[in-house]
Amino acid sequence: MKNKQILLASRPAGMPTTDNFSIVDADVPEPQDGQVLLRTLFLSVDPYMRGRMRDQKSYAKPFALNEVIYGGVVAEVVESRSPALQPGDTVTGMLGWRLYSVARADEVRKIDPNLAPVTTALGVLGMPGLTAYFGLLDIGQPQAGETVVVSGAAGAVGMTVCQIAKIKGCRVVGIAGSEEKNRYLENELHVDATINYKTADIKQAMRAACPNGVDVYFDNVGGEISDAVMQLLNHGARIALCGQISMYNLERPDVGPRIQPYLLVNSALIKGFIITDYAARFSEGGRQLEQWLAAGQLKYAESFVEGFENAPRAFLDLFAGKNLGKQLVKVAG
Repeated sequence: MKNKQILLASRPAGMPTTDNFSIVDADVPEPQDGQVLLRTLFLSVDPYMRGRMRDQKSYAKPFALNEVIYGGVVAEVVESRSPALQPGDTVTGMLGWRLYSVARADEVRKIDPNLAPVTTALGVLGMPGLTAYFGLLDIGQPQAGETVVVSGAAGAVGMTVCQIAKIKGCRVVGIAGSEEKNRYLENELHVDATINYKTADIKQAMRAACPNGVDVYFDNVGGEISDAVMQLLNHGARIALCGQISMYNLERPDVGPRIQPYLLVNSALIKGFIITDYAARFSEGGRQLEQWLAAGQLKYAESFVEGFENAPRAFLDLFAGKNLGKQLVKVAG
């Protein structure tokens, strides 16, 4: 067996490039007592990783230069020195971008491949699904008949938010960056209205799509899109601040309209959150997502890039909006 790993070679200035990564050979590690040797099957690439490439304080520790990048992984147990896992088991966890990794058995979670495809552990049944579940239901608290607006609606988190809002009886407006994505939202997920932010006048399109204002806004994007939504908030509106992908590659802070007056006059609530805030309730969210998926109430889309060496390119594709649903790297399997 030969091992390779992907390192952060330099910190990006603005939009990352493949030059910020390096792929190096490594030894296949030997598992010790309580550990398992894992063969990577799928890697998850996620927008939050961009923040970890900066050398500054945030909610997650920055990636170290010339060290392995970490993220969500689905892997196969090759060798086990723990009674909790056996060779051939499939697991998921936060692991390094390596072909082969060693981890303690309690650092990974066994996946049942009969429940759903194993890749869903990195998407609708994993971190993105849980992010959608808790952000919308705990912060957004949607009520039947309300208007829910979702930016980044065709991403892994956004499309799950759209569907949960529909389950709760809401009118849903999805904002995405292509006609193809918006057709998927309308035809497959039954979103009530969509906006292509790349071609539409966002303020006019928002007013047309939300004639009765906005009750809940799930913000994955920030920037001008969120500025337009704020102007349509209803009294008592709730805003779940999940991501700001439009701003992750800016070298200087973005200057936009002040949102405080919109919050004040509408008695609106805005709350930023990180999914680990809800770690104690993951089993609750996971069970409900599994039930909705099994009942056919949740759909999901996945975009694959083939080959371990193409993981950096798959990450960069996120910022070009090339993915529909969850962006994954197929390494093996």
